[in-house]
Amino acid sequence: MIEKMQGSRLDEQRCSLPAPLKTEEEYIPYPSIHEVLQKGWPYPLIILPQFGGYWIEGTSHNLSHLSPTLSDVPFPWSGKVKLESDPTAKLYRKHFLGKEHQNFYSSDISLGYLVLSVKYEQIEKQENLRLLLRTRTGTKHDLIPISCLNEFPNAVQMAKASQLIVAFDEHVISNNFKFGVIYQKPGQTTEEEVFSNTEESLGFLEFLDFLGDKIQLQDFRGFRGGLDVTRGQTGTESVYTNFRGKEIMFHVSTKLPFTEGDSQQLQRKRHIGNDIVAIIFQDESTPFVPDMIASNFLHAYVVVQLTHGTTGDTLYKVSVTARDDVPFFGPPLPNPAIFRKTAEFREFLLVKLINAEYSCYRAEKFAKLEERTRSALLESLFEELQLRSRSMMGLPTGEDDKIENGSGGFLENFKRRCREDTEGAGQSRHFL
Repeated sequence: MIEKMQGSRLDEQRCSLPAPLKTEEEYIPYPSIHEVLQKGWPYPLIILPQFGGYWIEGTSHNLSHLSPTLSDVPFPWSGKVKLESDPTAKLYRKHFLGKEHQNFYSSDISLGYLVLSVKYEQIEKQENLRLLLRTRTGTKHDLIPISCLNEFPNAVQMAKASQLIVAFDEHVISNNFKFGVIYQKPGQTTEEEVFSNTEESLGFLEFLDFLGDKIQLQDFRGFRGGLDVTRGQTGTESVYTNFRGKEIMFHVSTKLPFTEGDSQQLQRKRHIGNDIVAIIFQDESTPFVPDMIASNFLHAYVVVQLTHGTTGDTLYKVSVTARDDVPFFGPPLPNPAIFRKTAEFREFLLVKLINAEYSCYRAEKFAKLEERTRSALLESLFEELQLRSRSMMGLPTGEDDKIENGSGGFLENFKRRCREDTEGAGQSRHFL
């Protein structure tokens, strides 16, 4: 597996030079928001920035063919919508934890710190080794027939090593989320305008009640998402929900403090601008441009627009936009992307928000941050496993724990012999 990884690193280095970047003058820009507004109603929920940089999902919102009873409003899923997550995060818990297996640690000049878990399995009369290799860039999982191996690994069992490894593998799993909710009135085209809204329409209040529970921030005991729950510096109330065991705090623009004379409304932007995903709620047809909000962190938006059926039933049009380097995330929007106000739509929306955040972590900016975090955690895991392994074998773990030669009786002689037999294996750079 390591040889494959080293080979892939060489392949990554063999790349052709990219084409010269186009200058701004060479692009044919998309229509500006002012040009779209001049053309008149109906407006799309989202328009691209003039020079791109984002993708859009959900551009069809035609109500004309739907029946008055709304029975034809489609649902694109059957059963429970799926939350996306790192598929390797729970592999150790599923295949190794509580079962007989061996863990190895080492370091490689090119790959850095490495932690490998190995378990023997017999599947359909064939003997295999299940391997889980952790590196600074990710976790590799494979099932290899023993017949393919020339030699077999051996390792010292370390107390509590499994719990340390589980904690490392599952550090990417989060049960706490914070999402922005921005109220955009008809005709508002700037960040200053949307962050200056203080009034909440009945439609917006109805949507917030649909989204979660209104909670008082003072002494709130759940996940607070960075909001102040002791001195009231971030307002008095917010919207919160617990969904499938995950706590979600919404940063609602109109519930965060409004500062007179501050055109940028920094108190509001300080929280929403540091979120990764935000909802844009619209009472009426009005276009949203994703670069309207200046933020280094916001990477995806779910735009929800209130509308009504012929019988007055509440409907929501939905579009999604994200930066170009954010991979597509599910569940997919139906065609047309129109939803009834139901528990199924609420579940769909919350799953879409959570999956959007997970997908944003794979964008270039967050992927680099995650690699640095993972590298630091892997180094810490390596050092802890090394310390526990040497301690169990009676080997020195530091300057104050050195064993003197030629004394100590049976126990010390046993430790010394153990050190002589295992010193080479402990320093090995390759496992298989």
